[in-house]
Amino acid sequence: MNERYLLIFLRLVGLTALLAFGAALMPERWMIEIAEELGIKSFPEHPLTFYLARNLSLLYGYVGAVMLLVASDLARYRPLVSWMAKGTISFGVLQLIVDAMSGLPTWWTLGEGTSTLIGGVMLWWLDRRTPSSGP
Repeated sequence: MNERYLLIFLRLVGLTALLAFGAALMPERWMIEIAEELGIKSFPEHPLTFYLARNLSLLYGYVGAVMLLVASDLARYRPLVSWMAKGTISFGVLQLIVDAMSGLPTWWTLGEGTSTLIGGVMLWWLDRRTPSSGP
């Protein structure tokens, strides 16, 4: 039963992260309008800004693809789950720091970093509760 929850979690987060591929292809005007709607003033209309936003979206999308790959053959890729959990936890902590340094709104900083941190802890917890089927 615990393995089932781990698989559901990996698939749910993986599928959600795949949506980031759409943001990588989003027209620049949409990025600016969405930022304004979220209260992020003066989204810089500069090639570097769009490059960074698009590449971060691609990275999130590929993380989702890796999660789905792991879920597709959990017995084979099970050793990666613990590393994914630890990496996600550390990424969440670093997101909190970097977002705070970037001057983003508090709701953004807490929402992004905390959700990543909680996701990593959930993955770690599910991994620890699920017996390994390997040798």
